[in-house]
Amino acid sequence: MSDKPHGGTVPGDLGTGSGPHRAASAARTEVVWQVLRTALAEQEPPGGDGLDIVDAGGGTGGAAVPLARLGHRVTVVDPSPDSLAALERRAAEAGVRVRALQGETGDLAQLLPEAHAHLVLMHNVLEYVEEPAAALADVAALTRPGGAVSVLATNALAGVLHRALAGHLADARHLLDDPEGRWGTADPMPRRFTVDRLVDLAERAGLGRADVRGVRVFADLLPGRVLDGEHGIGEQLLELEKAAAVHPALSGIATQIHLLARKPL
Repeated sequence: MSDKPHGGTVPGDLGTGSGPHRAASAARTEVVWQVLRTALAEQEPPGGDGLDIVDAGGGTGGAAVPLARLGHRVTVVDPSPDSLAALERRAAEAGVRVRALQGETGDLAQLLPEAHAHLVLMHNVLEYVEEPAAALADVAALTRPGGAVSVLATNALAGVLHRALAGHLADARHLLDDPEGRWGTADPMPRRFTVDRLVDLAERAGLGRADVRGVRVFADLLPGRVLDGEHGIGEQLLELEKAAAVHPALSGIATQIHLLARKPL
């Protein structure tokens, strides 16, 4: 996870600004957050004691801190000491406690007990690890039976669309057939995923019952001037994103794929 950029799009982090631009920022995260809220509600114990959540590669706590605010016990495992220090400052400013542990996905078994977590987040991580299958298997081992694993990964088909729209047609054609979802040697992204590949990885890791949605179908395609248009445009974008996330055709061109898989009882 050491090459993974931190502070990216995460559920519950609505960004800065106000008005339509804030709503547009929410549109980039609300699809994921909506799924996570449901997964947490399904496992919430009587009395509201909170759940054990692990954010593998959670960086500076963009997802962890909002989850801790909801009363859950959250642990972030990340290889970057700088990111973990920023996480601790962020948690302190929010008045919550988040446990910070330094390590890679391969260290999870040594850092935390097996079947420890009700929910494990693995957002923007599989693109950067050396062996995605092994990393997801490590995360699955950390998950309790009946618990859930949330994976957010870059969509290869969206990469094709974005390169084509930018005028890089040869890159788009190469990416369409590349097994790692890359458009060339200069591509800064180590790999991208298709829905089928993510589902296959989850099944091989022993996870089942996957809920797959597209994230950021339109939000990354709209020019900024659109958000400065009519009143309520940000809220309209948010509603459109939520509907497109589960649309059979539109979800396939989303910038990211969100997979929530449950560990069998």
